[in-house]
Amino acid sequence: MQIESNKTEEGLCLKLSGRLETSTAPNLQDIIDKQANYINELQIDMGDIEYVSSAGLRVLLAASKKMKANGGNMIISHVNKDVMEVFEITGFNEILDIR
Repeated sequence: MQIESNKTEEGLCLKLSGRLETSTAPNLQDIIDKQANYINELQIDMGDIEYVSSAGLRVLLAASKKMKANGGNMIISHVNKDVMEVFEITGFNEILDIR
């Protein structure tokens, strides 16, 4: 998985591509952990993500909780049909802010 990181006026935008799975999820977790205390908004662009495993879902859920605990928010955007199906099956579409 590739992660492109851009600071914005609101916070941080992460553009992901590839597969968010067991071997790649820790990289995303590290970036979020290092930045979450310093930003008000985390935007995750998943337009180029082709697959999300349970490890990836855990990272997204933990990031959302961390942002809310710090008074911020997390937005997930550009989710393709296959990944959205995973979010719907797991109920994450009800928990996460997906646009």
